[in-house]
Amino acid sequence: MRVLISNEPDDEVGVEKLSSLDGIEVHTYDPNVSELTDEQRKSEILIPPYRGSHRPIPLLEQLTNLRMVQLLSAGVDEWANHVSAHVTLSSARGAHAGPVSEWVLSAILTQLRQWPMLVRFQDVGEWAHRRFQADTLDGKRVLIVGAGHIGLAVAKRLTAFNATSTLVASAAREGVHAPSELPSLIKGHDIVVITAPLTAATRGLVNGAFLSAMDDGSLLVNVARGQIVETDALVAELRNGRLCAALDVTDPEPLPTGHPLWTFPGLIISPHSARTVPGANSLCYSVAVEQIRTLAAGGVPSNAVTR
Repeated sequence: MRVLISNEPDDEVGVEKLSSLDGIEVHTYDPNVSELTDEQRKSEILIPPYRGSHRPIPLLEQLTNLRMVQLLSAGVDEWANHVSAHVTLSSARGAHAGPVSEWVLSAILTQLRQWPMLVRFQDVGEWAHRRFQADTLDGKRVLIVGAGHIGLAVAKRLTAFNATSTLVASAAREGVHAPSELPSLIKGHDIVVITAPLTAATRGLVNGAFLSAMDDGSLLVNVARGQIVETDALVAELRNGRLCAALDVTDPEPLPTGHPLWTFPGLIISPHSARTVPGANSLCYSVAVEQIRTLAAGGVPSNAVTR
């Protein structure tokens, strides 16, 4: 079975890992080209690159033997509408839980302990004793929208700070609430964390009504997809100072220079980099190896997306 892997440095670990699988023949490709070679076109599995994974989408029509697209991201929204229904689309779900949940905790603590304000005081050499109001995570109530690997990892990390989590997912299960319960759950939480995938149901989920239901002074953390939060509604809440936020993703993205979101002192932004830590690409390819191993053995990969 032929696997096509990006030839970029971030993907070298994937070539190494996949080459160790019996029955797998690894070929590399440049994700920036518009034409594949005849040998590359014979591939049955395509792995988009670790960075800028959307780039090879135009190459799909050249892969007439394609059986599977194995992504290195937790989300599949960029690819779902481009991959034929008969082709398996699989994610790297599970690989990102550690780095991303750590980012969430760091963002929450950064906002609660007022580090952005402290750094601004430091920049001007000002000893700002008792000139800021910090808060503690201890005892806080956190609403987590999305109870997959990342959401569950966030909840687990929060317990170390004596914070309690309420989980909501696409379907109810033990310890997890259904989407229909979400409107009644928003109020009374100090922090709302978005870790859900982008779907038709979650696009624009955090709208004006959702944000208005959040308690005064509460914190919104979005580490999922920018399109889940209505930007104009968030701008309005940040402008009046009622809410604060921490965003790893935005809509639009990348956030252009001069956009209002850059201007609010109650907001911190990172450039869609929550998963980007040393070894993250290796974690993604470890998951990819298991998905491809299952397919090669005639099974259904555990991360295959139902469409």
